[in-house]
Amino acid sequence: MEAVAKLRNYPTSPRKMRLLADLIRGQRVDLVLAELEHNPKHPAVPLRKLVLSAIVNWKQANEGEDESGLVVKTIFVDGGRTLKRMRPAPQGRGYRVRKRSNHVTLVVDVAGTTDKKAAKKAAAAEKAAPVEEVKEVSAKAPAKKKAAAKKSTKESKKA
Repeated sequence: MEAVAKLRNYPTSPRKMRLLADLIRGQRVDLVLAELEHNPKHPAVPLRKLVLSAIVNWKQANEGEDESGLVVKTIFVDGGRTLKRMRPAPQGRGYRVRKRSNHVTLVVDVAGTTDKKAAKKAAAAEKAAPVEEVKEVSAKAPAKKKAAAKKSTKESKKA
């Protein structure tokens, strides 16, 4: 059973937060916490708190189960509200400053419970079987060509 945690309207640009999100996607939760604790980027602190929140949410939903196998299944960052401010510029003009924010959604789950991975493995196994048959046929075909080539060279020598 997966658990979700959301961080809403965090005041940093989505691009900066996505750098960290890409870093932790698909990794085990204990490794993620260690990596975020020592990461120098400023969004690492709230992202670490978000991972801890997702772990607690998972514990509440799955009482009595071990959280050692938890993995960051999904994480995505969307743009949040944008505060528009004006900054003085030369010759009486004003430049617009956009102070961006973002929304982060994090899903954690036990590593072996994803059905998509099992489906991909089964599909790969099905694809692999016909390929082996084709290889066997292609291996026999050159032998016939070689035999035909030998017959034609023998006939040319006789003539």
